[in-house]
Amino acid sequence: MNNYNKVIEAVLQKDVIRATEYISEKFIARAVKKTYRFNGRNPNREGNIQITLTLGKPNFLEREFIKLCKEAKEPFPVKRVQLKEYNPKKTKLKRKYNLKSS
Repeated sequence: MNNYNKVIEAVLQKDVIRATEYISEKFIARAVKKTYRFNGRNPNREGNIQITLTLGKPNFLEREFIKLCKEAKEPFPVKRVQLKEYNPKKTKLKRKYNLKSS
């Protein structure tokens, strides 16, 4: 049960939206903070936090990370929780009209 608490506590930190704990080569615990309603705003400013907890098989990127851990001879379970931080893409403002004079 401690593995699940680690990922949930990690997601509750500021600016962390995903935390993954590698328990074995074929079992992971992942917690993801929902960010689809924020429209570029910081998700930590909202009152409620929705967290999705996933237990089970690793996805494609996680399997690639496991391969790298095997090559580096890292023992399982991996000691640290892998985190992904909130970094929205910077977008340029688009002009509504073309202002070039012809």
